[in-house]
Amino acid sequence: MSDLLLTVRSRLLPAVLTALGVVLLTAGLLSYADPTMVGAETDASPTTDVVVPSQEPSLVPSAPPTADPSATATAGPSESSSPDPTASGEAAVATRVVIPALGIDLPIVRGPDGYPLCNVAMYLKELGQPGEGRATYLYAHARDGMFGPIYRLAIQRHTPKKMLGMIVQVYTSDDKLYLYEITEYRLHAVGTAALEDALGATDEQLWLQTSEGPKGTPGKTQLIAELLSVGAADAKDAHPKAKPVACG
Repeated sequence: MSDLLLTVRSRLLPAVLTALGVVLLTAGLLSYADPTMVGAETDASPTTDVVVPSQEPSLVPSAPPTADPSATATAGPSESSSPDPTASGEAAVATRVVIPALGIDLPIVRGPDGYPLCNVAMYLKELGQPGEGRATYLYAHARDGMFGPIYRLAIQRHTPKKMLGMIVQVYTSDDKLYLYEITEYRLHAVGTAALEDALGATDEQLWLQTSEGPKGTPGKTQLIAELLSVGAADAKDAHPKAKPVACG
């Protein structure tokens, strides 16, 4: 059995990561840069991963969630290994992401095969969805009205620690609300290695990604959040009207 596991780790995982990396590079997820950010500044620090332990306290208090999940919330991930199907029979997907402390509130759509869209957050279809017991990966441009507040704290102001402890709300198409707490950040993430931990996650996680500068800036900022609870959501809250536009 140990020989089999060694073979899987040494041969299968690198192959999967390589294949996924090709998909992501084709989609522009790890290579796109935002050419029209307002007030963009390039970070002068070296392009190496910077990881902050989850024990680091938040410097900014998290705003309370807009919906109260206490009546039906669970203490951890859903027991089901896959999201509940919606009324149409399709598997549930993430539909809305809210970070009250940062003023972020975006509809979520499936990520395109080309350059990322504006006015929405996108989920990486090659990874998981809330309730599947693995990592959900959301990304959006570092612009006002999108993930710009993450960029400003992490890169412009050099204060990414302020985001630790913040609450992230993710609504799904089956009218559920997942609450996550940001426990870690990573700066200057590049290449397929930046996705290894998300791909290998064996519990509920949420990953958020945005750019670190204008065109030509290679690194990405990643926030990692752990699941706190799952509860029922109002259908109106869980189904925002998405109006994605092609970014110029």
